[in-house]
Amino acid sequence: MTVAPSSGPGGDSTVRIRDYVDADWPSLWPIFREVLAAGDTYAYDRRWSSEQAREVWVEAPPGHTVVADDGSRVIGTAKMGPNRPGPGSHVATASFMVAGDARGRGIGWALGEYALSWARGQGYAAMQFNAVVESNRAAVRLWEALGFRVIGTVPEAFEHPALGRVGLHVMHRRL
Repeated sequence: MTVAPSSGPGGDSTVRIRDYVDADWPSLWPIFREVLAAGDTYAYDRRWSSEQAREVWVEAPPGHTVVADDGSRVIGTAKMGPNRPGPGSHVATASFMVAGDARGRGIGWALGEYALSWARGQGYAAMQFNAVVESNRAAVRLWEALGFRVIGTVPEAFEHPALGRVGLHVMHRRL
């Protein structure tokens, strides 16, 4: 178990980040469903069932899935692991979700710091995000504040529900 202060922008509380256990899925699924329903941050199918979402989100070793809770409920989650197998396995990747009513409290920052620390501890050389929706300014700002930089953008690669086709950033940072 890790207790991490939400010390990033907007952080004003303590969040506990711990390993995901199967009993967490009923609390995590509403967060996942909320993010899917918005359709503006992940290239996941909005029609996925709970089982399909769980299959994609819960990482098998060497990957790792965690949840963030505020002492009373699960308010966020992250998954991390190798970006690619074999010759690409020295670079990590990660994905994050925070409950809508918990955003702006530093939960994403705490999960980001956790993922970076985990990746360093596992011996990864870098971390790369393959598909950060360019119109998701909050995420882009957060990852830049944590040392990532946009190294490329795939134009019109994401069908945003309100903006139409927008780019997907590839973001990277050395560890």
